[in-house]
Amino acid sequence: MKTFFEIVHKEKTARTGRIFTPHGSFETPAFMPVGTNATVKAMTPEEVKETGAEIILNNAYHLYLRPGRELVKKMGGLHKFMHWDGPILTDSGGFQVYSLAPLRKIDPDGVTFRSHLDGAEHRFTPESVMQLENDLGADIIMCFDECTPYPVTPEYAAQSVDMTTRWAERCLQTHKNENQALFGIVQGGIYPDLREISANDLVALGFPGYAVGGLMVGEEKENTWDICKTVCDILPENAPHYLMGVGTPEDFLNGIACGIDMFDCVVPTRLARNSHFLTWNGRVSVKQAQYREEERPPDEQCPCYCCRNYTLAYIRHLFLAGEILASRLATIHNLTFFQQFMKRCRDEIAKGTFFEFSQNFMTHMKI
Repeated sequence: MKTFFEIVHKEKTARTGRIFTPHGSFETPAFMPVGTNATVKAMTPEEVKETGAEIILNNAYHLYLRPGRELVKKMGGLHKFMHWDGPILTDSGGFQVYSLAPLRKIDPDGVTFRSHLDGAEHRFTPESVMQLENDLGADIIMCFDECTPYPVTPEYAAQSVDMTTRWAERCLQTHKNENQALFGIVQGGIYPDLREISANDLVALGFPGYAVGGLMVGEEKENTWDICKTVCDILPENAPHYLMGVGTPEDFLNGIACGIDMFDCVVPTRLARNSHFLTWNGRVSVKQAQYREEERPPDEQCPCYCCRNYTLAYIRHLFLAGEILASRLATIHNLTFFQQFMKRCRDEIAKGTFFEFSQNFMTHMKI
């Protein structure tokens, strides 16, 4: 079964929709919690579902290193291995080409990584990555690409775009599993002409979905949204658009306004581990002394388990005492807030008031 996307509501360039996969469907715009090592940090799969999440992201590169694709395949694939029965997306290792630059060498055929775990060398090619993602068994998989750094010269970015397109062709030729939807990834740095070339070339190849990669790597936010709009204007309307590695509520609003349907980021879980709660009233740094005797929950509007049952005073105590429960409660809350925020965006689009909501949020609330 191929992933299928349908648009439900539209307000100008913003839209709501639904993506169907062999492991169920999910509504868009969607935020995907990041489960790098086949787990969303500090959370059970049941707790992740209770936040409202319908799809999660796993990291193919890290799972290749540990525990290894052979074991995951033997255990029945990622869904059975990690006890998650909903949709899963795996990235391809392309971001690690960027983030692990000191530990890799790129050539036209692929990338040689030196493991950050034991120093062993591992070879990644478009063909081997397709086999890896096939063995992991995710519902949506990504082409192998190069995520270029910022800044990058136009000459290098142009070479990278050409190589990423050739790798995408090889991924398509290798990919045979109809139960997995393969997404192409648009690259090109902050150069609109290169982004247009990349997007047009990938659209010509005919992927069921497309990602915008290589953003949020240090460029000015104005560049981010100019590029995002340029790309979304080219991508097919009837295919899902995925902005990789983003972000924050403000980023979601800007991305949705461009026509983005899918997001992922470690922001909510990372902030949670560092005692920060994201709320409709702004960010709460719970370790602050002002919360020592505070009897209210982190967010009185939030329906999550944490806010239904615990006070800021108690959670502050847990963080100061170094208790594991502190990170768990904060993670439950932040992931719930992100899912509630996405639901609000979908509801506003359905009512035709998204852009008004977005402007009010940007004006009065910064998180």
